Amino acid sequence: MPISTPDSGPTPPPGCPAHSAGGPAPAGPESLYGPEFAADPSAVYARLRAYGPVAPVEIFPGVHASLVTSYSTALEIMRDTETFPRDPRRWEALNNGTVPLDSPVVPMMMYRPNPMYTDGEEHERYRGAVSDTLNRLNPHALRTYVEESADLLIDLFGPEGEAELLSEYCARLPLLVFNQLFGCPPELSEKLVKGMASLLDASEDAVEANAVLVETLLALITLKRTEPGADITSWLLAHPARLDDEEMISQLILLTGAGVEPVKNLICNALRLLLSDDRFGGDLSGGTMPVDEALDEALWTDPPIANYATHFPVRDVTIAGHRVAKGTPVLISMAAANNDPQLVSDRRGNRAHLAFGAGPHACPAKDPARIIASTAIEKLLDRVPDIELTVDPAQLLWRPGPFHRALTALPVRFPPVVAKYDAAGATATDQNPGGSAWNSSRAPSTSALSSSTPKDATSTEKERGSENAVQRPWWNSLITWWRGR
Repeated sequence: MPISTPDSGPTPPPGCPAHSAGGPAPAGPESLYGPEFAADPSAVYARLRAYGPVAPVEIFPGVHASLVTSYSTALEIMRDTETFPRDPRRWEALNNGTVPLDSPVVPMMMYRPNPMYTDGEEHERYRGAVSDTLNRLNPHALRTYVEESADLLIDLFGPEGEAELLSEYCARLPLLVFNQLFGCPPELSEKLVKGMASLLDASEDAVEANAVLVETLLALITLKRTEPGADITSWLLAHPARLDDEEMISQLILLTGAGVEPVKNLICNALRLLLSDDRFGGDLSGGTMPVDEALDEALWTDPPIANYATHFPVRDVTIAGHRVAKGTPVLISMAAANNDPQLVSDRRGNRAHLAFGAGPHACPAKDPARIIASTAIEKLLDRVPDIELTVDPAQLLWRPGPFHRALTALPVRFPPVVAKYDAAGATATDQNPGGSAWNSSRAPSTSALSSSTPKDATSTEKERGSENAVQRPWWNSLITWWRGR
């Protein structure tokens, strides 16, 4: 293994000695796709460990790669960008046609001019633009906006006494936040979210979904060039890096991929633990500690991005006896590495997991992602404390796909909850017109909902205080849009 220099990323927890292969190795590469893998990936990872720290896998029929299942080996590879760069233009099988351009996994692994798929000066330029832009977010305003969005969604299903939390809450809340942070009209963001889900599923329409993503983001960029606002898209456009349209599209695909689909699955995976695991379920409304612990546990055991962070070695290398050819994809299994048997078992309060990566390509959006997820869960458990699953946890199904760990549904029931806001957006229990961001003095109208210039999580208190009163309520229009009518 190459020797790497330390970085500011995770440090191996105590008890992480060098691995040694044990047990019989599988006869051929393991498949990381299909319902069998989705149902029990841990069994696949256990078989792969018979090879040692790195093992051969097939991420789609005919698409071969090496998967890193060792925590310490994963850290070394992610930190050694000289031997293991991220640029997919080194992918030999794609370059020589062995992997066709229309393979469903290509949109998730192909080169894009953003910090995830570049190295050196190119990476620094893109990373600087993304990090500088994210640093402009106000975390307190972001938390407030998530709370208000959560209240809106809970009001939609709360009076029913039952819900399918994945589709009615976990998926919709990041979408609302996405609209706000990116200044994106709902008719565009819906296409983006569906397209990103198809990419992560590595479904047959992934190539078409990628084309829709590019087309939709170009429409958003064109809008923001003429109507800039206090939002991430406008800030990226104004950054000194002077990103062109292709580069802008790639940064926004990166941020969409990191900020919507994984956050949705993180919220859902943590809620599954809170609703099914006795370690967390005893005191759901007892403060933020159970929520923080459930998030940490989900990030360790079922990280929303399970296998990714693809590297392409610059030369043939041998890692603990496993030969990796030049230009062959080396994927990091965040899920397998986090659950490496060589790690200590007590991880309470330990956030050295690899769910957000490590090294120079570590996710720059982990703090906003955690704010969104923790706030969403806290608000749900505060408003709906007596919530419970309607099925046995063992009956919950997982979506197939090599890259993510995502449930197909999370059905729950609870005593019906009274809506917090009435149809006009006014507080049902407090008629103070200035008491909520959703009341008629501050809630956006239907036209404002589609506005390209959001006013909450990305703006200052002074800017929000100077908003003009909206002339008409928007609640019924939003409900209609959510229900697809």
